[in-house]
Amino acid sequence: MTSPAAPTRQARLALTPHTSLAGLLDGAWWPYSRDLSAELPSLVDTLEEHCGRITRLTANPASWPVVPRAVPVHGHTVHVGWFTEQDSDTMILLSSYNLHRCDLLVIPPETEPTSATRLMAAASTPGNLHTAGILMSDEDAPDRHLREARVGEDASKTEGGADVRPHFRPVVGARMIPLPRNMRR
Repeated sequence: MTSPAAPTRQARLALTPHTSLAGLLDGAWWPYSRDLSAELPSLVDTLEEHCGRITRLTANPASWPVVPRAVPVHGHTVHVGWFTEQDSDTMILLSSYNLHRCDLLVIPPETEPTSATRLMAAASTPGNLHTAGILMSDEDAPDRHLREARVGEDASKTEGGADVRPHFRPVVGARMIPLPRNMRR
């Protein structure tokens, strides 16, 4: 007697909307575990609706305890290339049929939901020019946690203890880039 298949969870995925603003990332994926063989089918199912059939992916083995060379995904196989020089927080998925490439920030499964939400929003913002490594290091920065604690304390003082959340989505890791002198007004 065969055991019933484990239910497939929907992939936690945020993709950049189609726009003329190209960025370094096409979105973010927040897997439930570090088991690529278990997590990849739902990601590929979701991405194939947007990119066509995914046949290959590249990743850094540092984030995955088991490094399969191929993963069966609902009727076909996704071949996996492991590259230690690739950013450990990035996964690149390729569609061989229409030559589509999708670069995703991979958010560690143990990430707190508020941090994961911020990272997914930042990675899927059109025109994002931050690498996965910069987004992750900015999210982990101690000063972010101090600022959030201060905002919570200020809200408690001004709102009678009510938990007030800002109505904006912060851009994680935004940096001011000075214009060259010949472009200043």
